[in-house]
Amino acid sequence: MRYISSVRRYVCESCGLMLTHQELLEMRERLRNRINSEEDEKKRYQKEYLKWWLSKKK
Repeated sequence: MRYISSVRRYVCESCGLMLTHQELLEMRERLRNRINSEEDEKKRYQKEYLKWWLSKKK
């Protein structure tokens, strides 16, 4: 993203999305939360699978 001082916004050079500084910070936080929740879900699934796999071996 590139900052355009005349309009006081950040502009994505590939898609043209325009965001203020505050909107950019909010979007980053939402994306960070979504990535963290996806990682948590993946870890939970791995733990459940391992628990299931080990229970079959007994």
